[in-house]
Amino acid sequence: MNLGTKRVLITGADGFIGSHLTELFVREAAHVRALCLYNSFNDWGWLEESPCAKDIEVETGNVCDPHLCRKLVKNCDVVLHLAALIPIPYSYRAPDSYVDTNVRGTLNLCQAALDTGVERFIHTSTSEVYGTAQYVPIDEKHPLNAQSPYSATKIGADAIVRSFYCAFEMPAVIARPFNTYGPRQSARAVIPTIISQIVAGRTEIELGDLNATRDFTYVEDTCRGFLAMATMDEGLGEVFHIGSNSEISVGDLFERIVNLAGVQARVVRNPERLRPPGSEVFRLRCDNRKLKACTGFEPLIGIDEGLRRTIAWLRDGNYAKRYKEHLYNV
Repeated sequence: MNLGTKRVLITGADGFIGSHLTELFVREAAHVRALCLYNSFNDWGWLEESPCAKDIEVETGNVCDPHLCRKLVKNCDVVLHLAALIPIPYSYRAPDSYVDTNVRGTLNLCQAALDTGVERFIHTSTSEVYGTAQYVPIDEKHPLNAQSPYSATKIGADAIVRSFYCAFEMPAVIARPFNTYGPRQSARAVIPTIISQIVAGRTEIELGDLNATRDFTYVEDTCRGFLAMATMDEGLGEVFHIGSNSEISVGDLFERIVNLAGVQARVVRNPERLRPPGSEVFRLRCDNRKLKACTGFEPLIGIDEGLRRTIAWLRDGNYAKRYKEHLYNV
């Protein structure tokens, strides 16, 4: 698929991955319609300061509104659906909101995409749908295990997309990124949690579980994975992983960040930051061979280089001030 001739809708374009993805698709010469969550300030999130802001068609709203979804999808060839509620701790507080946004919002977009005849619908899943790994590396056939309301709603959303492919032949692909990190990531994630506290001058860094492992992918590589799925000729109805096929514990990640930042600091375990015992996902490691076999895609930016870039970005005072490092951000 040649994106230079396509009209692309990106939902969640104001967020972390969505803003980077919007910029990538603009560079690929696509006409991008970007959905940002409506607010009374007409703030476009991370797109406010984006160099591509004048080159995109921005719409504000919420995927929970089916009438808006129909308007958004109209005349679009490709849909990349990233809009979602994602913080796991907040899903313990407000699970109903997650059902509305993640499940019903996805259904609204699927129905709109089916009715308007899009050429490709790429839905964003998450590695959290697997729960703690039953084997590693985790391939696309690994059993699903919802250990949080968030992951349960993402399993539901994935199933909605898959059902529209099976029942109606909607040309859908499910992208399942493992843990993405980099500039603009929300404060509730572990890497900005560590770095923001370091940048603020704290020498005692509050964290939760140190033994859990994750497979981290730098945001530019994650976006390249989405691009590969948008342009490939095969894979409709299937799930594809985006990850590095490596894992690191939170404790080892902390040590690596401290060394790269050139500071002295130690961990203080804060019980507030622990998930309920049955909800903690203790191990994730991606098997990324399927997407590579179909498209040749593989990550290019190693974790040390990615962390250096993220540390440098968060050391910029214009960005650091957005992070309330003294709070536990859910």
